[in-house]
Amino acid sequence: MNSVFNNDFNISKWIVGFEGIADINENEKPLHTFEELLNWVNQYKKNHNVLIKKISLEESTPWFYDKEIGQIRNTDRSFFQISGIKAYYPDNRLIEQPIIIQNEIGYLGVVCKKFNNVWHFLMQAKIEPGNINYVQISPTIQATNSNFSRKHGGKEPLYLDLFVNMNKKDILVDQIQSEQSSRFLGKRNRNVIIKSDSEIEELPSHRWMTLYQIRECMKYDNLVNMDTRTVLSCIPYVFMIDNINGYSDEFITSIRHINHDDIIDLYLRINNYKMFYAPKKEIVPLSVLGQWNFADDRFKHKEKYPFEIIFCNLNIEGREVSRWNQPLFAAMGVATFGLVCSLNEGCYEVLVQVKPEIGCFDSVELGPSVQEEFGNAAIRDIVADSFFELLESRANIVFDVMLSEEGGRFYHEQNRNVILLVEKREFKYNPDRYVWVSLGTLNALTQINNCLNIQLRNLLMLLSMYTK
Repeated sequence: MNSVFNNDFNISKWIVGFEGIADINENEKPLHTFEELLNWVNQYKKNHNVLIKKISLEESTPWFYDKEIGQIRNTDRSFFQISGIKAYYPDNRLIEQPIIIQNEIGYLGVVCKKFNNVWHFLMQAKIEPGNINYVQISPTIQATNSNFSRKHGGKEPLYLDLFVNMNKKDILVDQIQSEQSSRFLGKRNRNVIIKSDSEIEELPSHRWMTLYQIRECMKYDNLVNMDTRTVLSCIPYVFMIDNINGYSDEFITSIRHINHDDIIDLYLRINNYKMFYAPKKEIVPLSVLGQWNFADDRFKHKEKYPFEIIFCNLNIEGREVSRWNQPLFAAMGVATFGLVCSLNEGCYEVLVQVKPEIGCFDSVELGPSVQEEFGNAAIRDIVADSFFELLESRANIVFDVMLSEEGGRFYHEQNRNVILLVEKREFKYNPDRYVWVSLGTLNALTQINNCLNIQLRNLLMLLSMYTK
């Protein structure tokens, strides 16, 4: 396996000022103990009343169904709209469903600072209307453009100025990355990690946490939210080869190996799909979706689908606006996102697929080995069959946890995230659809906008923190 880095080029010098920021150290001396952090989350939940009531569309003012354009929207056309989409594929398949149109890029930002010579990340106890347990650990700031431009008339998001006025010398990560493309149309957010040497007040909604503590929180179901996971997945380990500690020798070896041939192969597959196989998409009124209709105070599929649209009255203390109505995409069951990994010659390789999704910003991105929505078990291929067989036998499991998806637009969507470690030569797969790729190659590609989908990025973040 060849590396794109040669012995004369020490790319880790790029990371000046961020040395040790990705270290995992269980013997560190943090500002808060792990028990204190868990108590903080639990107490925050107790101190903030959350009342969510399902209502009808007619009760959801200012939201309504605009018959003229066929969208669910609010009266001032802000925030987002829900329209229909049809995708016509070259093989004569047609997929149609509702989709969220939110044509704005928001901040998902984390600020870091050293205390007692240990890097800490300022994390937020964030209440989202769709969170299965209401409060989850989120980035320092998690705000749409509508939030920070105060279109809702509420308060300005806390710590916003740190990101609006960030200096390039303080930036570790600044990436525009995709959201869930099965629900959103071309939705992307700005994933940012910055450092600060200034005094920053720790407000009641926020706590300084180390990366080790965040990792330990990952062991709890639905505690660390999706936005934290996607931001941390962008940590550029490939630029930090000589400046990361607490990881296994195999992880370090994997990060050192970036395979040029794999990158060529992946882009060949991605670009061939975009050129020859991408569907033609059409935004249509919800009323022309043949298998969907309004019934029982919701918009749902006539048979079954991974989600339906519900309408809610929300009363949540501690947010910029405390009371409002809105539609949410409600999960009908639990999806499974799985990563199949193998350790070869001391290097982790991951089985990935070129994964098209109906709302993908540029038709297709790299996805995990298994990305199975609820209700889709009937269309499993050889990889999914092998994966679920191993999962059922409880063999080869590195990681298995329930984690929530986006709580601002989705209602109670928690999905099973699984990592399996297998013998590469024994795991069967279709080479036309799947590729074994080194962990270092994937981390390098994460530094490129819209290359890895959010499910794969989240799983790679989990793998990076659990390789010791």
